[in-house]
Amino acid sequence: MIHIPILRWGEAYYSLKRSALRDIRTGEPVAEMSLANGGLIGRDLGQVAECQRRLAAVGCEELVEICGRAAEVFVEGELPLGEGVQSPQEYIAQLSATTGMPQSLCRRNSEKIRLALSEMGGVLDGLTRGISLSVLDAGWGTQEGRTLSYLRQADALGAVLPNNSPGVHSLWLPAIPLKVPLALKPGSEEPWTPYRIAQAFISAGCPPEAFGFYPCDYGAATQILLRCERSMVFGGEATVGPWRADPRIEIHGPGRSKILFGADSVDEWEEHLEVMAASVAENGGRSCINASGVWVPSRGREIAEGLARRLAQIEPRALDDANAELAAFSKPELAHRLSELIDRQLKTPGAEDLTAKVRGTARVAEIGGCTFLRPTVIWCEDPQHPLANAEYLFPFVSVVEVGQRQVLEAIGPTLVATAITEDELFIEELLACTSVDRLNLGPMQTNRISRDQPHEGNLFEFLYRQRAFATIPMRA
Repeated sequence: MIHIPILRWGEAYYSLKRSALRDIRTGEPVAEMSLANGGLIGRDLGQVAECQRRLAAVGCEELVEICGRAAEVFVEGELPLGEGVQSPQEYIAQLSATTGMPQSLCRRNSEKIRLALSEMGGVLDGLTRGISLSVLDAGWGTQEGRTLSYLRQADALGAVLPNNSPGVHSLWLPAIPLKVPLALKPGSEEPWTPYRIAQAFISAGCPPEAFGFYPCDYGAATQILLRCERSMVFGGEATVGPWRADPRIEIHGPGRSKILFGADSVDEWEEHLEVMAASVAENGGRSCINASGVWVPSRGREIAEGLARRLAQIEPRALDDANAELAAFSKPELAHRLSELIDRQLKTPGAEDLTAKVRGTARVAEIGGCTFLRPTVIWCEDPQHPLANAEYLFPFVSVVEVGQRQVLEAIGPTLVATAITEDELFIEELLACTSVDRLNLGPMQTNRISRDQPHEGNLFEFLYRQRAFATIPMRA
């Protein structure tokens, strides 16, 4: 039996309390995982200052080179897994088996991680806005005639990680070349990716003391969020809500990303059908940057019908099918509950499921021992309808019709907005809109992002702050 241990600043630790990771198709155990308690995590975080000093002894440029080497070994190499090793093929198969993510999408996500690691120099250049990394090595420096100094705000970055998509792990990777160790709480079904990333870094020459890996329950995970000076937390509103007011914690919750059509462009909506479909459905619809809304000033039902016909072509397939595009639910009862919730909300007047008419089949599907939810397109006549601004863990989108002059007041918090318009006044209003975190002008997929322009917080600015600094030579 594969056993995934705790990593206590790079040292494997096997606890008596363990959790089984099971194949969602058969229920058979794939591996077991050591579980940490809050006391162990608290003790380890009490030692993190020394771990940070070990990491800080390596120059930033060298750490960027380590990232490049880690990129290749993460995707191509055999890496330690407990007392054995894990091949790239085993990683993909095990990840798919416990999360329900098709193997084809697991491979695409691993390539996203490789890309983020291999291009880390450019990522840091974007995050720091061109600051020389030597400034971080020395603590201060001069650049373009300016004296600069940056103060690190944390000895470790905590991260309470999700199960939904391996690609999200690329968000915390820059912490290592920024000389901040990691205290990671993996998802209960997806320890594979963060553990493999840690081993790839260590294999590439990174100090092992940079990695704490603590599988645990949410009670113990609270120790990470309370004790780390900076942390990330991923999850639904019930998970992230209690931490929203804490400035030490960066929230990665529901995105409610959207595509907005201007009145000048809505008549050409068919030209942008593939942008809409890909924004909704790529990566199994599991990302916060997948579009869950298309907001239009007119022709709403027509657009919803066209999008429904397109997305109804996506059907569930077995997890090892090379053409699979939908992820299965690791807990079948969750798929059924979500579908029942949508059906209950549809009883409120003002919304209609158009994919059900096109498809002629049920939303819930059982294929190859897995439970899926087929893509769902809702036509919302009422922007206040409960489904108008909903987001679920599969390709789900509401098409909402509301006047262009009212749309920015109606959309609510939006992680990514793609605005398809050339209306200069509307663009000015979009640029001034505080509800939108990332704005794409033009027909760009909401899930197309740039690592040097993060869609949800700037990790460098989260981990460092600029301080006033001056120096004068001492007299001889």
